Amino acid sequence: MKSLLTCLLLLATPLSADSITLASTTSTQNSGLYDYLIPLFTKDTGIEVKVIAVGTGQALRIARNGDADVLMVHHRPSEDAFMAQGYGSVRFDVMYNDFVLVGPQMPQKPKSLTRFLQIMAQDQTHLFISRGDDSGTHKKERELWAQALDTPPSGTWYREIGAGMGAALNMAASENAYTLSDRGTWLSFGNKGDLAIRWAGDPDLRNPYGLILVNPDRFPHINAQAAAEFAKWITAPRAQAAIEAFRIEGMQLFCPHTPVNATQSAKTCPAQ
Repeated sequence: MKSLLTCLLLLATPLSADSITLASTTSTQNSGLYDYLIPLFTKDTGIEVKVIAVGTGQALRIARNGDADVLMVHHRPSEDAFMAQGYGSVRFDVMYNDFVLVGPQMPQKPKSLTRFLQIMAQDQTHLFISRGDDSGTHKKERELWAQALDTPPSGTWYREIGAGMGAALNMAASENAYTLSDRGTWLSFGNKGDLAIRWAGDPDLRNPYGLILVNPDRFPHINAQAAAEFAKWITAPRAQAAIEAFRIEGMQLFCPHTPVNATQSAKTCPAQ
């Protein structure tokens, strides 16, 4: 079935003066990626894109209500559940980056991120800011704590704020605290203060982004043809090259799933 749907996508044609609603994450919006990519897509196809930028959990709920045509999120277990429940018709790998732990200088860097989290929970002397908003970043953070502790973190040292990545980083900077961020938002964030990346590079911190077409059999009112055109465009070489070329102050924020220049990509992106 998936191969048939993929073939239909490849046959889709641009729709002039059309529009779609994209439910997506704050990380892709706040990084400036959509301000860079979407005008290219509209120029190529004539299709306008309205972005609803929220946490992954809320984006999935919006799509489950039939209030979006296409979905871009970054938590694979939630994406797989969305597909299994019949809310999505096809899923595509689009790009990836990684999560980073940012914060003040560590007195001594432990041997692993798991051990660092355990020390934080035991000492309770360093403040940790959690997004607490059911976003992809929050889901990843909870997974990391579950690997480190028998019970979820709690106490005055652990603060859930129920807000987006920008708000979490601002609070971490003002309180000289630690937080987990996607690399793209961190690199584009201007108010770093004394914060810096203190942990990165673990395989568990890989952060893939998936694009899902909302199922028109469940929601006949959605613009399935224009959404399919968006999926075809963003996974094709032109958009993949644009994702690879997107930089802020010379720093690459996202790695395309299908690099156009494999040699260059190998220098700037971790292995998939």
